[in-house]
Parts: sequence; structure tokens; C-alpha cells
Amino acid sequence: MVFAIRPLDRPSVRDTILYGGLTAGLLDACDASLFFGSRGASPPRIAQYISSALLGKAAFDGGAATVALGIALHFAVALSIATAFYLASRWIPALVRRPVIGGLAFGVVAFAGMNWGVVPLTRATHSLALPPLAVLINGVVGHAVLIGLPIALWAARSILASARAAAPDQGVSGTLGATRGTTPPRRPISIDP
Repeated sequence: MVFAIRPLDRPSVRDTILYGGLTAGLLDACDASLFFGSRGASPPRIAQYISSALLGKAAFDGGAATVALGIALHFAVALSIATAFYLASRWIPALVRRPVIGGLAFGVVAFAGMNWGVVPLTRATHSLALPPLAVLINGVVGHAVLIGLPIALWAARSILASARAAAPDQGVSGTLGATRGTTPPRRPISIDP
């Protein structure tokens, strides 16, 4: 289904970054706990691995403090990825015009950027080689579906909400930036892949 977006319609900063980032962080934490938990890692150990980005190997001896740091860093990264999506959507409107495709693609780019750009710059143990196939598939699919997609959907939802709020008597229904009885839409938007 294709919809229209007016040039001035932008996703909400709050919805995209805060709600999208927190949703992505929560979903990614659940995925990590289930996937790596099935491989023997406990949620506290996963959080300590995240805090090792700043502390190195000492993070694994830090107890509850490094677990809390890892959780805080995890959500800071999720909010940063949502911020990157918000900024990218201002230059690439197709990310919110087609939020399913845009979100999935952005999630894959976020995975690559984190694993081969950000993590190597930290003190966490890492390798630039491809991870085992199951870890690679979980990472790519997880970032696409659980990070990129929810952020894009929150952004698209915020555009719909602002259109409805701007013209409550116009009957905005299922459109991104277009209202009934106004000029024809300019740029198509789709919520279907």
C-alpha cells in the first residue's frame, strides 16, 4: 500500500528516538538473552560483555556495577541507533515512506556498522572475521527485525499521528501526510514491503 508524505512531514524526535530506541533496546536485549542464553551465557554475563566495551576484561569481575553499566550502555547504543535513523530519515525520506523496507535495510546497516565499525574501536573482545553462521544470521535478522523495523515503524507512526492531529476533521485514515479534501499527495509512502 502506497501513501503520500508532504515534504515538511518529519518523524517525531520523541517517537523515533525515545520510543523507537527503547523498543529496539528491549527487543534486542530479549533476543540476546534467549539466543546467547541457549549457548550458555547468562543475562548478567551478556551485560558485562557490553560493559567490557569501556572496561575491557575487568568488566567480568565487576559484579552488579558492571551489569548495570552494561545495561545502560546497551540502551545508550539503542538510542544512538534510533538517533542515526532519525537523522538519516531527514536525508533519505524513503526510510519512513516505506518503513518496512527502510527499517529492515537500516537494521542490516546498523549490524554491519556495530560489528565492523564500532565494536573494534572498543576494549571488548572482538574479531573482524565473520562470526559463526548461526550468530551471523541471528545478528543480521535480529538487527533488521528487532532494531531497524521498530524504529522505522515508530517514526512512520509519528507522521501519521501528526497528520491526524493537524486535520482531525479531515478524516486522515491510514495515510502518511495526506488528508482527504486537500491537494493530491506528492511523494508515495508504503507500509508494505
